[in-house]
Amino acid sequence: MTKRLVQLIIGLVAFGAGDGLMIRAGLGLDPWTVFAEGLSLRTGIGIGWITNIVGFLVLLLWIPLRQRPGLGTVLNILLVGTSIQATIALVPPVQGFWWQLAMLLTGIAIVAVASGLYIGAKFGPGPRDGLMTGLNSRFGIRIWKARLAVEVTVLVAGWLLGGTVGLGTVLFAALIGPAVHRTLPWFDRSRRTIPAST
Repeated sequence: MTKRLVQLIIGLVAFGAGDGLMIRAGLGLDPWTVFAEGLSLRTGIGIGWITNIVGFLVLLLWIPLRQRPGLGTVLNILLVGTSIQATIALVPPVQGFWWQLAMLLTGIAIVAVASGLYIGAKFGPGPRDGLMTGLNSRFGIRIWKARLAVEVTVLVAGWLLGGTVGLGTVLFAALIGPAVHRTLPWFDRSRRTIPAST
């Protein structure tokens, strides 16, 4: 239990740090961070704190979906945005496309490893992931359809609010799924015995 809890906390903090590097790269963000950045620009509240607030508001949507949060859900809300805020306070923006691209890819890689860590710890989904699974279990909407609908909605809303959409958004969408598929078995023992063909 202690090992899993440490794994969870490291994963969530690292996830926020990876997101923070992507923000500092300035080439585009994942849909939820585009949304958080747009709200941050409109409200003047730091993007990390907005991430925490949005996570809490999304958690409220679990109530009609009859989802139950786990410890991982609560710590996700508290730690990811806080780590984003700390990272952008410590890491300055970079100049020049190749430096930006290097920082972006580093951020994506960290997010992939961090996802393997916190998902593999098995303390419950994050608020945004739980929204997708809740829509699936409550209304029978396929998870990929629920994810697509929700993430396109927040991406467009964030873009209209002024969030950064660009190359980073495309690269994140293309790379994060395969990358997490690779990293998750590193930290989730139950998946290590599953043949690659499945």
